[in-house]
Amino acid sequence: MSKSTYPLKLPASVKDAAVRLAKKDGVSLNQWIASAVAQKIGSMETEEFFARYAERAKPGDLAKILSRVPAGPLQDGDEPWPPKT
Repeated sequence: MSKSTYPLKLPASVKDAAVRLAKKDGVSLNQWIASAVAQKIGSMETEEFFARYAERAKPGDLAKILSRVPAGPLQDGDEPWPPKT
């Protein structure tokens, strides 16, 4: 894996919070920031993937998918959400 450096300027309050959370996670500040950036990239790329997928959807697609769901009682893990209290 190749690495590159980037001079990062953060507001002091953001850096202080990142330092505190990195210590709590037991990692270096650099590792913690790299992980946070990777999580954000993953989140945004997932959003883009689903947006592209949704663009291809046609009326009736959901009905076709739901028609393949077998009839019968709910199985464990199929409880409605939110749970009734």
